[in-house]
Amino acid sequence: FFILSFPCLAVRPFSLVIICLPLVYQSVLNRFIFRGVASMATKISFTPTHNFPPRLGNFAKYPQTIPLYPLQPLNVSHGNCHLKAGSGSAAAAKVQALKEDLIESLNSDTSADSATASPSSSKLVLVVGGSGGVGQLVVASLLTRGIKSRLFLRDPERATALFGVQDNEKLEVLKADTRNSADLDPSMFEGVTHVICTTGTTAFPSRRWDGDNTPERVDWEGVRNLVSALPPSVKRLVLVSSVGVTKFNELPWSIMNLFGVLKYKKMGEDFVRQSGLPFTIIRPGRLTDGPYTSYDLNTLLKATAGERRAVIIGQGDKLVGEASRLVVAEACIQALDIDFTEGNAYEISSVVGEGPGSDPQKWRDLFEAAQNQ
Repeated sequence: FFILSFPCLAVRPFSLVIICLPLVYQSVLNRFIFRGVASMATKISFTPTHNFPPRLGNFAKYPQTIPLYPLQPLNVSHGNCHLKAGSGSAAAAKVQALKEDLIESLNSDTSADSATASPSSSKLVLVVGGSGGVGQLVVASLLTRGIKSRLFLRDPERATALFGVQDNEKLEVLKADTRNSADLDPSMFEGVTHVICTTGTTAFPSRRWDGDNTPERVDWEGVRNLVSALPPSVKRLVLVSSVGVTKFNELPWSIMNLFGVLKYKKMGEDFVRQSGLPFTIIRPGRLTDGPYTSYDLNTLLKATAGERRAVIIGQGDKLVGEASRLVVAEACIQALDIDFTEGNAYEISSVVGEGPGSDPQKWRDLFEAAQNQ
């Protein structure tokens, strides 16, 4: 059929290969990469968490604190009998009870307002790639948790479109391009305690490659430049990579790696390992849910993984399947505080079922089970 329709193919059979390659690529990847979960993977299901990601409240511009000063002596009066505070044990007990009631009431009000208070966390999380599909969700989730963030963007104006106008005490936005080492001045990392890197581009040529945005420049040179610039005081670096990076020369992964995306991601991973920095590597399967293009923080916070809430975590690059961007973003944030994830790489996917939501203990159990399989 092809030869009859396109006589030139009779002379140039290589053209037939070019035409058929996309069909072969789609068929092979659908069959072998994105439709299975390795038997070695660990699956743990939990009660659904309906408030994930959490909604962003109306944060106060300044910390909401109520000073509690010692109460002045009170006079307790009953009928014609007047008792002065401190004049007897009964009066003192009444005064103390009044004080305790007042303090309890004030503390209760303060607790109710704590969700709207300015960030009290000691963390300062640098997010690189915050305008991407996973990075958007990472930033939105950090904002709801009251964790101060610093964002590197090639176009800082995008931050307002994505996350609205935020107080600089909650979200700092700096212009930087990790592909250019000269952009990464040491002062830009002052105070940073944790780093989440979610940069990436498409595996095959697309419009996202415009402006020299290729896998080599983003997944290798960009990661290398970032890691080289990070101060040794960073407590944890979380790098988002991909499943299959250790098998880029094997089928069907070699098809995915036709333009080097898995090879360059592996080079980035290796550089992180050799840096001496405390790290955790998250390798998701094919990303689903998003990216969200309705540039509005409320849209990000209302996003859900639908029925795909169950989380599967494995090690050894044996896991395949799809991963919700919401799940990947949450895994990055949770890994920051789980001590035994340091120095490890984890493959992650999500399937239909009940999941851990944002419960720290459930995530800890998932990571621990992956290491014990």
